[in-house]
Formats: sequence, structure tokens, C-alpha cells
Amino acid sequence: MAEMLDPRLNPYRKDIAAAHLHGKVEAARFVEGDVCEVIEPIADMRRDPAHEAALDTQALKGERVTVYETSEEGWAWGQIESDGYVGYLSANALGPVGLKPTHRVCVPRTFGFPAANIKLPPMIALPMGAGIAIARTTDTFAIDGYGWHYPLGHVAPLSAKHNDFVAVAEMFAGVPYLWGGKSSLGIDCSGLVQLAMNAAGHPCPRDTYMQERALGSPVALGDLRRGDLVFWKGHVAIARDAGTLLHANAHHMMVASEPAAEAIARIKAAGSEVTSVKRV
Repeated sequence: MAEMLDPRLNPYRKDIAAAHLHGKVEAARFVEGDVCEVIEPIADMRRDPAHEAALDTQALKGERVTVYETSEEGWAWGQIESDGYVGYLSANALGPVGLKPTHRVCVPRTFGFPAANIKLPPMIALPMGAGIAIARTTDTFAIDGYGWHYPLGHVAPLSAKHNDFVAVAEMFAGVPYLWGGKSSLGIDCSGLVQLAMNAAGHPCPRDTYMQERALGSPVALGDLRRGDLVFWKGHVAIARDAGTLLHANAHHMMVASEPAAEAIARIKAAGSEVTSVKRV
């Protein structure tokens, strides 16, 4: 039974599993889990409880994580609420659930200043997608419960949606490639798609194979247009127009824009064909 459930999206191991999976998987014990909040700007989620383990994804400040186990070594095993991803995070990156975020960072990165003075050293630097509970605003700042001041144009209400997810992705041009990354400090191909689509109000899973299954409708490669997603096994690119792709990739080691024909030929020469084009 367990083989039918993806362990990246279903919290189960041989020794422990989420209570809601009772009867669906085999485990020594089942637990309800405790909901926590990400309190660091970025929390790495790793495949195993070790700092040298593979980085699978990242959780951002304000996100909720259901924790099913915390080890003596300080690793929390849990599931991110927003996209369902399961893995290990540092317990130090998590805290009790606070006020529900009202706003989300809508630029690649912003600072929270201790007062209404941008010459002061910032208290925190937050990535796009991080959630903040804003208590009040002025003409120039959004202020949270700690009194930290964020430039007003750098945050947006959770209900606000960008009207062009491709334009969001274009903000990340030149950002270094990082497997599992999901911020302007480092990002991978599916992280770029997820971050941009979420900013535009489109729920989006984390990994390329999940995105290829869940997003959009198939179209012909010859009919490529802005906003289409081009998939290979383990890779995805965003069409900027009929002849240009934008993607975080290991060839350029950054988010780069290039002619679609060149990218497709290069990836084909490395042994991978386009598997689908999806219009969202």
C-alpha cells in the first residue's frame, strides 16, 4: 500500500506516520503532529536529518509546518502546509504559531527596518513569498507587530495577485542556480515556476513531475507563447514569447533567458527530449 503514496507528499516512514494515514500505510506508530510556524527568513528542508543531506526545498517565513517528530539532535520531520512537501528542517527555524500573515513579500527581497528610517541597519531580510502579519501602514511603510518597517511597495495583501507570472519570474534573472532553492539567494527550475505562479495566485506543486501532471493543458511546441511551460524529465522552463525560454538551469548556473531552439537542442544533445508543453 505504501508504495502507492509519494513519501515526498505523504508523511510516513517505517517507524512513524501521520495519523490521517492510518490504514493506508504501515508504520510502527501514528501521531497527530503539531502545527508550527517558520520563524527564519528561509528554512532548508532536507531529505535526511543531516546538514550535508540533499536540499529538497525551502520553507519561507510565515509558512506553517506540521511537525510529527523532533529529534534530540534538533531535526523536525514534518510537512509544509502550502505545498504538502515532507522532509527535515532545523527545529530552530520553527516556533509557535503566531498571528496569521496578512501580507506577502512581492519583490525578490526586502528588508525590515527597526524604525521609519532606511539608513538604520535592517533587522531582517525576507525573500519573495515570505508571510508577514502587518499591524498598520503609513504612506511609506508596512509595520509588523515587532515594529519592524517594510517598504510599503515591497509587500502586498495575501489577496493581491500579480497579473503576469512570467514577469515575476523575470525578476529573478541572474539569480544563482541552487538545487532545492526557492529565493533570490538561489533557486532551481521548479522553484522559479512555483514562486512565480504562487505570486500570481495559481496554486503550484513543488517538483517538475508534479507540475507537469497538475498544471495547464497540453499544446504543441510549435505553438509556443508567453506563459507556456516546457517540460523535460526533471526540468522545466517558462516561455517568455514564441522563441525565448527563461529557466533556472545548471548549464548557466543561474536563471537565464535564451532562444528556445538553442535550449531544446542543447538539452536534447545531453540526452533529454521535451516531454510536454503545458499552457496555464
